[in-house]
Amino acid sequence: MSGRRRIAVLLSAAAVLAAASGCGALGGGQPAATSQPPAAEKIFIKVGVLPVVDVAPLHIAMRNGYFKEEGLEVETVVVQGGAAAIPGLVQGSLDITFGNWVSFMAAQSKETAKNVGGIKLISDGYQAKPGMFLILVKGSGTIRSMTDLVGKTIAINTFNNISELTTKAVLEANNIDPKKITLKEMPMPDMEAAIERNVVDAGFMSEPFITRAQRNSGQIAILDAASGPTSAIPIAGYGTTGKFVQENPNTVAAFQRAMARGQQDASDRATVQELLPQYAGVDRDTAKLVNLGQFPTSLDATRLQRVATLMRTYGLLQTDLDVEPMLFRGR
Repeated sequence: MSGRRRIAVLLSAAAVLAAASGCGALGGGQPAATSQPPAAEKIFIKVGVLPVVDVAPLHIAMRNGYFKEEGLEVETVVVQGGAAAIPGLVQGSLDITFGNWVSFMAAQSKETAKNVGGIKLISDGYQAKPGMFLILVKGSGTIRSMTDLVGKTIAINTFNNISELTTKAVLEANNIDPKKITLKEMPMPDMEAAIERNVVDAGFMSEPFITRAQRNSGQIAILDAASGPTSAIPIAGYGTTGKFVQENPNTVAAFQRAMARGQQDASDRATVQELLPQYAGVDRDTAKLVNLGQFPTSLDATRLQRVATLMRTYGLLQTDLDVEPMLFRGR
C-alpha cells in the first residue's frame, strides 16, 4: 500500500471512530446531539383537581411515574370547581388546574385573566357520553319529568361552568324556560344529602356521585345534560395562565407529555376503576358501576369552539371568543 493511500485509510478510520464516539473529526470534544427535551424550569407544581372521574388520567400519570420521568413533582389541591380554581391560578397559589372549559373561557373574557397573560389551555381531560352528566332527584319525591323542574331549585357545583351551560341548553331544547329554574351553588359531594333533606330539589352530578346517590339513596335521573344540543360536548381539561406558560414553557410541555400518557391509559376501564376509591371517596362496588366519558389525548380547537359558541348563545359570554389562541400545544 502506498504511503498516500495508507494515510487516507487511517484518516477514514479516525473519522468513523470520531462519529461513533460523538466527537468531531477534528477532536473538538462536542457531545452528540440528544433527543432529550429541555429541563423543566419549575419542578414542583401545584395542580387543582376535583374528586371526580374526569381527573383519573392525572392520578394514573402520578401512580405510573410519568411526571417523575418528565422531571416533575406534582402536588394535587382539591378545588370545588373550575370557576373556584381560577383565582388560585391568578394569585399563583395554583400553577395548573383541572377545570371545565366554560370556566376557563369565561375567565379569558375578563380583565382579571388579562393581568396574567390570559388563560392557556394545555391538556384535554374529558368529553361527554350519555349517562355520565345527570340531574338527579329524590326517588320518593314528586319530580318525575323535566317539566316538574319549573319553579324548583337545582344544585350545581359552581356558577359560570359546564353544569350551568348544559342545564340551560337542554332545558331550552325541551321547551322549558331556564329562567324559571333556580340554580344553587354547592359542592358536588354534598348534593345527595341536600336532595334527601329537601335543601334543594335536584342536583347536577357527575361520576362517581351519580352512581353513589343512586345506590345509597335511590335517587333517579330526570335529565341527561349531555344530550341533544350538548351531546358529546367537551367537558373539561387543564389550564394555566399565559404568564406561567411564558415563564415555564418546558414545565408545561413536560406536564402535557405526562398527561397524554395518562389520558391514553385511562381508555382501560379497569385502570380507572381501580383508582377511584383512592381519590374520589367511593367504595369499590360503586366504582365498578360508574359511567365513563371519553378521555381525549390531544387538544382540538374545533371541538372546544363548540363550547364557546354555546356559551355565547346562552349568555355566559357577552362577546364571541376565538378558542384557538388559548391553546398551548407545547414543544
